[in-house]
Amino acid sequence: MLQGKTALVTGSTSGIGLGVALSLARQGANLILNGFGDAEGPQAAVRAAGAPKVGHHGADMSKPAEIEAMMAWAAAEFGGVDILVNNAGIQHVAAVEDFPAAKWDAIIAINLSSAFHTTRLAIPGMRAKHWGRVINIASAHGLVASANKSAYVAAKHGIVGFTKSVALETATTGITANAICPGWVLTPLVQKQIDDRAAREGIAVAAAEKDLLGEKQPSLQFTTPEQLGELAVFLCSAAAANVKGQAWAVDGGWTAQ
Repeated sequence: MLQGKTALVTGSTSGIGLGVALSLARQGANLILNGFGDAEGPQAAVRAAGAPKVGHHGADMSKPAEIEAMMAWAAAEFGGVDILVNNAGIQHVAAVEDFPAAKWDAIIAINLSSAFHTTRLAIPGMRAKHWGRVINIASAHGLVASANKSAYVAAKHGIVGFTKSVALETATTGITANAICPGWVLTPLVQKQIDDRAAREGIAVAAAEKDLLGEKQPSLQFTTPEQLGELAVFLCSAAAANVKGQAWAVDGGWTAQ
């Protein structure tokens, strides 16, 4: 379905980003991965899933100059980005009065501003081709809030609003912009929260996991990266050509409450 298209997925060496990359690869898209840590393993997995051409760029998504370099590299090596998935994200949990200013700045930079920089650089090429997909991985926290996550909630609400603006600006073109809003997904980021909770409360990890889900997610099941990847595939399809500016919750009922 996506033969001849190139997808860039930020923060895609693990977790949700890798799950989305694998789903797009199965549809025949070329893939540009981005992220820290091991890049060879994820590239091999994406190639095995069916991506004809695979690359990796290690841009630090908190640094606009490195994002610009990545987008220039994508244009030179792949002929530009047809499908942009803004997924890179970090988290820090603390009350507002205890929140380190440097952590706030880093979360806003990586979770929100990076999507602006990639999108502003990708849109001209999409306009020229009369086709493009911008898919922003927001969160249930882009729709509702939780205590002690002020920076993350602010960034994810910002991503939802940014998505709507981009959708309106490109509404009469072949470009769509939408946000996916997952609830709890068992990624390394969430696993760390579970482990920290178990240690803090002196309970088993399995009990901490159950408590975490029970507080927010009525299904009591984690959403999987694969499910999010398949939704991204749908948003790239012709069936979703008129889906513009939506914040699509995949949260086990979290925001239905």
